[in-house]
Amino acid sequence: MIPEVLRYRLSDANRSSFETAYRDALVHLRASPHFLGMEILRSQKEPQNVLVVLRWDSETGHLEGFRKSEHFPPFLALVRPFLNDLVEMEHYATVVQVSIP
Repeated sequence: MIPEVLRYRLSDANRSSFETAYRDALVHLRASPHFLGMEILRSQKEPQNVLVVLRWDSETGHLEGFRKSEHFPPFLALVRPFLNDLVEMEHYATVVQVSIP
């Protein structure tokens, strides 16, 4: 599993439509066998700062599988209005993971 982290800086006016767009985009993400899950996190201190964490089976599964599939264009169409608000898009390697049963 590899997380893709997208960091956005959203205006107050964009926040609701942003969340709706990602909820709507889930149908296209879930259609990919490479997609493992998603989390949207909003800063409590600075609510304009939002993280989207997409979990993929691998970086290759994301870039070669999902991005080259028929599911990517409709996903992109939904989130494209927010690309100017995107500050960072990066794959991260898990260094330490702790789960509590």
